[in-house]
Amino acid sequence: MIFNCDDITKNYEGKPVIKNISLELAQGGFVSLLGPSGVGKTTLFNILAGVEKPDAGRVSLSGEDITGTSGKVSYMLQKDLLLEHRTVIDNVILPLLIRGEKKTAARKIAAQFFPMFGLAGYEKKYPYQLSGGMRQRAALLRTCLIHLTANSKSDQVILLDEPFSALDAITRRTMQKWYAEIAEKIKVSTFFITHDVEEALILSDTVYIMTGTPGQITEKIDVNPDNQAEQKSVILKAIGL
Repeated sequence: MIFNCDDITKNYEGKPVIKNISLELAQGGFVSLLGPSGVGKTTLFNILAGVEKPDAGRVSLSGEDITGTSGKVSYMLQKDLLLEHRTVIDNVILPLLIRGEKKTAARKIAAQFFPMFGLAGYEKKYPYQLSGGMRQRAALLRTCLIHLTANSKSDQVILLDEPFSALDAITRRTMQKWYAEIAEKIKVSTFFITHDVEEALILSDTVYIMTGTPGQITEKIDVNPDNQAEQKSVILKAIGL
């Protein structure tokens, strides 16, 4: 497995919020984490991204222990977090600037990926001039940019925390299809948080169900495209619906 965590536990004020969580993501895979609100999915993602440290357990990338180390995987939160006073391209290049690239060089590097992400012609627009779907494309390009410019793309992982939840139903389905195509094209491995059972089944190779207090993995489902109706029923039962 390219990316995995083993027996992750996180406590707040002495009480476990998530407990004994183990997940794995294969090279080029797409894994969804599905469960009710408040179960600790975002807390887990913060740990996977190295933003927080677990009280127990280990996170590994290509065999390397990266527990508590940020910057090893890409991470996009639910909100696009675009800066309204910066143009789209100047939002997108922020990871390159942090890496030490000069602004002019960073713009040139980023511009070549705008057509791939359906953003050609929007480089000098401001976020308020974009639709919700276009804002998410820009945010995803910003999130993926370090991966796209890395010398080696064999161990690149992206964590997405409900990136399409704020979009209307039609735009959401369009973005799901688009992201699946982009992920395959750029060869990125994806961990994805969602509350949408159909979204999880459409996009994923594997779905983990997280429930309880503290949050724990209670079901692992390897998605079968020919049996999604039955698998949907299993997932709904697992989350108590």
